Amino acid sequence: MRGLSIAATRIIKALLSIVHRGGSLPGQIGLKLDGNVLSKLKFDGVIVMVTGTNGKTSTSNLIADLFERSGRRVISNRRGDNMRAGIATTILTHTTLGGRVKADAMVLEVDELNVRHLLPQLKVNAFVVTNFFRDQLDRAREMEQLIETIENVLPDYEGTLILNANDPNVVRLADHAPKANTCYFAVDRCGSSSETTAEASEGKFCPRCGSRLKYTYFQYSHIGEFHCSNCAFATPSADVCLTDIDLEHRQFSWRQERFTAAQDGLYAIYNCAALCAVAHVFSLDPAQVRSVLDHAVQPWGRNEHFDFEGKTCILNLVKNPTGANEVMKVIESHPEPKAVLIVLNDHDQDGTDVSWIYDTHFEKILSGDTRALLCSGTRAYDMALRLRYEGHTGAITVVEDLQEAIDQLLSIPDCTLFAIATYTALLPTRNAICRRVR
Repeated sequence: MRGLSIAATRIIKALLSIVHRGGSLPGQIGLKLDGNVLSKLKFDGVIVMVTGTNGKTSTSNLIADLFERSGRRVISNRRGDNMRAGIATTILTHTTLGGRVKADAMVLEVDELNVRHLLPQLKVNAFVVTNFFRDQLDRAREMEQLIETIENVLPDYEGTLILNANDPNVVRLADHAPKANTCYFAVDRCGSSSETTAEASEGKFCPRCGSRLKYTYFQYSHIGEFHCSNCAFATPSADVCLTDIDLEHRQFSWRQERFTAAQDGLYAIYNCAALCAVAHVFSLDPAQVRSVLDHAVQPWGRNEHFDFEGKTCILNLVKNPTGANEVMKVIESHPEPKAVLIVLNDHDQDGTDVSWIYDTHFEKILSGDTRALLCSGTRAYDMALRLRYEGHTGAITVVEDLQEAIDQLLSIPDCTLFAIATYTALLPTRNAICRRVR
């Protein structure tokens, strides 16, 4: 059935390409024909799997660039189609009918809930975990349940875990992978670090004994330097630690060299730390890391910049309180006058429960520098109400038609423009911007 599965996937993919369609349908059909096809492939190269709540797409794209610059032929689901069927589409459309994958490396972004399906079927050399936050409770369930689905497939994993040393919920994975090697990455204390946090925080209790965790400092949410008040669980010594962080100029130091991140924000520095950790594990030249960061192509909607009639419009994806809070910080860091459009949808892929907006610190964008606030999307009025509850007394414009909302945003003079969109709103928002910008 392996050959039939591969052939069907490739044919359906080719047919969809003729009508300029993509998606995971080819992989769905392929897996229907042979549910274990991925475990039957011939591949002698490197497989890097990337998961976590935030930063998966940006981090996996950087890692894919790194292997390409090291001279490897790489296949990767760069557009973020990270469910099992989407990954099957990516792999099987680059596979011969005889089952040999036509690449030297695979870099795969994987949805957290799909790790349990894919890690046992692929010989993964490095498993990168960026962070774990509460996200889409109606789909992903409580974070504890999600992490357990990953822990349950780690006992037989024999590759290298590349883990965020500043996230206790990520560090705990090493306890469940006795056959794996471990590489920890971290970001040193910096100007934005604090000794307390008011953000939604899931890392309050020790995963080993249940006692309260104590923090020396927080980077954001529950990310920081921690130790258990009762047992030995603590921030591990980092194999890769980025230092001398300059968020204003997006710079950091590693191995006594200076690098510039591809995006704004501390979360982007953590993506760089994961990239450096992969370079460390595979003994790749830091000069290649520099080249990747200097030439990185921004993933769609991840601090993506557009120029329109002398103004800058910046598009960002938001999908949970922690990621949204980091975007709020980036917007707040712009001292110039600004206008903000928030597009909030509640489709299945967004999470139908939008209560997470009440854990987001929207007060950061409600300063006097913000000249206009617009809301759109299926839950536009809920978003406007949330801003009222934050105490905003100025005008809030609700525009149900997305293209009209973008047109109004782009018409605001003498401002830096920000568009914030949830998952299913991101591509329509981007398309609406591109219709006017290009």
